[in-house]
Amino acid sequence: MSVPRRRLLALGAAVPAFPVLGAAPARAASTGAARRRALTESPAEGLTELAHLDFLGDTVEPQPLPGHDTYRLREEPALGTLWTYAERQQDGSYRRIGGGTYDPETGHYGQGAFNADDMTRAAVVYLRHWSLTGSASSLRSARGLLRGVCYLQTTEGPHAGNVVLWQQSDGTLTRSASPPEKPDPSDSGPSYWLARTIWALGEGFEAFRRAGDRAFAAFLRDRLELALTALERDVLTRYGTWLTADGRSVPGWLITRGADASSEAVLGLTAYARAGGGARARRAAAQLAEGIAALASGGPGRWPYGAVLPSAESVSQWHAWAAQMPTALAAAADVLGRRELLDTALADAAGFTPELLTAGGCDNGWLPAPVDRNQIAYGVDSRLRALLAVARAGGAPGLYPLAALTAAWYFGANAAGEAVYDPKTGVTFDGVAPDGKINRNSGAESTIHGLLSMLALDSLTGGGARTAAAPHGLGGVPERDGLRVLEAEKGELTGAAEEVRPDSAWTGESQYSDGAYAALGDGGGVSWTLPDEADGPLLASPVVNLVADRAAGATRWQAGARTASTARVDHGTGGEQGITPAPGALTPVALPGTFAPGGTLRARAEDVGRHPLRVDAVLVRPAVARLVLSGPQRSLALLHNGDGRPHTARVTVPGQGPVTVELYDVRARALGSRTATVAAGQQAQVTVPAHGFAVVRRDA
Repeated sequence: MSVPRRRLLALGAAVPAFPVLGAAPARAASTGAARRRALTESPAEGLTELAHLDFLGDTVEPQPLPGHDTYRLREEPALGTLWTYAERQQDGSYRRIGGGTYDPETGHYGQGAFNADDMTRAAVVYLRHWSLTGSASSLRSARGLLRGVCYLQTTEGPHAGNVVLWQQSDGTLTRSASPPEKPDPSDSGPSYWLARTIWALGEGFEAFRRAGDRAFAAFLRDRLELALTALERDVLTRYGTWLTADGRSVPGWLITRGADASSEAVLGLTAYARAGGGARARRAAAQLAEGIAALASGGPGRWPYGAVLPSAESVSQWHAWAAQMPTALAAAADVLGRRELLDTALADAAGFTPELLTAGGCDNGWLPAPVDRNQIAYGVDSRLRALLAVARAGGAPGLYPLAALTAAWYFGANAAGEAVYDPKTGVTFDGVAPDGKINRNSGAESTIHGLLSMLALDSLTGGGARTAAAPHGLGGVPERDGLRVLEAEKGELTGAAEEVRPDSAWTGESQYSDGAYAALGDGGGVSWTLPDEADGPLLASPVVNLVADRAAGATRWQAGARTASTARVDHGTGGEQGITPAPGALTPVALPGTFAPGGTLRARAEDVGRHPLRVDAVLVRPAVARLVLSGPQRSLALLHNGDGRPHTARVTVPGQGPVTVELYDVRARALGSRTATVAAGQQAQVTVPAHGFAVVRRDA
């Protein structure tokens, strides 16, 4: 489904319900042998099962229209397509439905039954399954979907090469959906669905050329070249143009100004170039990859810890869904021979992932505090495949156990404590809320990304890779101690300090944690009692609103009563607003040093200018954060040091066998390992390198 709708979800806004009235006839994705692929087409012990994706599939027979046609439409009128949503019924079966309000008179949805976003990515699933297994049925399914996607592509007029997003079940195109998408009409400019069409066409060309279907491969080449025309016309003509976002120079030549959308296009362009696509595709891939890499931010101990930000329009948000930037950069580095792109990918994968995992996993939105803690397969899959891609390309063996810890989300290592992927049916549930509630619907996007994850795991070979290939044995979470959020408005406010709860917590580019902040006038203060459960010292990063006003004022931060351990945060060091939707930027600022658990942290405003200073929250974590997963056969623990000096920590790892400790630096390079006998229930002591991490393994 479309990204604007997903952004609404991230903000907690109301989303239209999708009624069962008028839905397609209910069909259960059977768990029986009749629905399962032959053993000759699927690995007997693999995780990948396509039954539910097959169930979501359908055909449509549209008429040729000016600007909309596809390969052999007159000879083969039935095109492959895919229902957008699948609603779980009381008996456990699923009902396929479209997006938006259903009109029983026309049989149409406000958006549509099918959409290019999901059809393209489903085609990638089938292509990769064919590549892994040689399945003829998967190649046929990919061909049908690619023919359907190409019908959605506009072939003439000023917007030729762009793609209509929505289609009704009778084949009618919905150029303007309700609720509307951006752009509107959906083929009037660059879009996420253009990026995903490029992804599918690139991998399709590579696969069908290898399969020997030269005629269809040539057709896909023509359509990819047409999409490239749109990309060059509407996006890459701005290559080399730099814009300003809260004082930072950002690239002006990304699709929808996003590294997230652009990364999915790069996956297709690099596949196309790999298969002989030519200089034009290589140039486009290089230009987009340069723009993506330019959004890398922070570093060890500094938010967002080396991650590539998804949007040029905000320096204050990261989201797990569509965060395929490291994957794309690794692919571009390989195809283009650009090592510096891989370095950026490695900083994201190795530097940010341990922070993310110990904090709670692949959240929908850090804005910049982890505000939206819902988790979906799209986010988990994006992080998992990034880890595996960068591990393969970058000589970073420490990324493999991080991949195992990430993938374990599918098998119970989540807030619900339940598996959300079923290898017998291929169902992936639509998400897990922070309170543990599972959305047991299983729409196209969740199904697709669950399967992309399983295909990535099934394709692994080799020693370190095999570690990542068995995450389904790690469903328990005995311990997690990572990032915590201390709300400013819930601290002790003193003097000229007050709680402010704006009408909307969303600023247009970031979001106030818990919907409020503390406004501090001159001399106003706020204090917190730090968590006392941590084993060892704490790190702290206040989230403050930085503005472009040198006379704005500052906050002075102090731990306990020790005046010697103060730090001054200047709130006027923000930059020119530029293209961002709102002035100022919510920014986590790392305080120097460490803090004692259970102590007091105080902030006091000084030299305040015309407007009160805004403090949103304080991000607090142990110097050594941890995540421990366990299962019936083994346990796996991650210890991540967020500080710039080594720290020693103790961890209890369930099991009876010897304990193996592996040490890695900030780039996931191995620093050494040791194995020792530790009695069951006893703690292992580990000294974790500065900004590095340790992986602790134990058999049950």
